[in-house]
Amino acid sequence: MFRLICFIFTFICLGLISSAADQPAAVSAVHDYLLDDRQQIDEYTDKFKQIPKDILLEMVKDETLNPLRMTATMSIINQQYVKEMVQSERIQYERALLRMLSRTDSSFVQVESMYGLCVADRYEYFDSMVPALIQKLNHYNTGVNLLAYENLDQLLLDGQNRQREARIVFNTIRKILFLSRRKLESMSTPEPKLDRQLKILRWSIKVLGNQELQRLPREVIHLL
Repeated sequence: MFRLICFIFTFICLGLISSAADQPAAVSAVHDYLLDDRQQIDEYTDKFKQIPKDILLEMVKDETLNPLRMTATMSIINQQYVKEMVQSERIQYERALLRMLSRTDSSFVQVESMYGLCVADRYEYFDSMVPALIQKLNHYNTGVNLLAYENLDQLLLDGQNRQREARIVFNTIRKILFLSRRKLESMSTPEPKLDRQLKILRWSIKVLGNQELQRLPREVIHLL
């Protein structure tokens, strides 16, 4: 009986050790899975850079195009061509993005569409699209929230540090942080999603002034 008990105890211990050893691998596998779509988008982007602008614009109108290919197509247009478009061409592109934004279920397409609208007409779309982009920084998919951060960061770099825009950014992130106060209270270092929010927040404070720190929840101050 004693030997049987020892055998069972040893078997349980080995099982626990094996489970603990597998956990990091499981976490890594999930992380890789969440970034898989983003990696495919980057691969499509590299391939599509050789495609002429007029064909890329036709691809944006194709509602049957795979969402990852669509995101890559818009990314190239947003980065390389939008600012050089004549007014009529830009208006057509905006209409295509608005139509796509109203119909797509892909978070990647949504993020790139919102960013493209801001690039096409910053004054018209910043107020409505940037808060929505900031909300995407909370998306569970690492690839989505990373794309949202990169687009937001580029959008702010391309601006002129306008206080009106900084106020929109600050107020949006402030509301998100107030809703997360209980979670922030027990956090010693920001997780990646929160870290991206705080980086965008720092830009807005730099533009508006350090007095804005007083309007933030006290639980986030030590993380800044």
